[in-house]
Amino acid sequence: MKNTSDDINRLEAEFKACRKILTAIGDETRQHLICIMLRGECRGNRVVEITEKTNLSRPAVSHHMQILKDAGIVKVRKEGTCVYYYLDPETNEISNLITLFCDIKEIMKNAPDRRGEDD
Repeated sequence: MKNTSDDINRLEAEFKACRKILTAIGDETRQHLICIMLRGECRGNRVVEITEKTNLSRPAVSHHMQILKDAGIVKVRKEGTCVYYYLDPETNEISNLITLFCDIKEIMKNAPDRRGEDD
């Protein structure tokens, strides 16, 4: 089955919708911060706790956490003067990313075979 213009247009819209999350997770430091959070407390992590597990300054951690928050990967909870960052597995952005990659895979399956004889 051949890919249609509608398939490609849908894929372009999905890429656009996922731009922030792709940028956020494309950075090696933010990938490391996500892994730290996955190993951390279920209740969330404060910037000071994350900083202790990295070689980053508190302002740098705060900056990266804000990017992850803006991308919808990280959520924030305040308890008094404490701010906790946590990962939400139900976030729409992760679901959108999964849909994007599933659609890429499906469209690639339907693309014409462009391998040469040497492949």
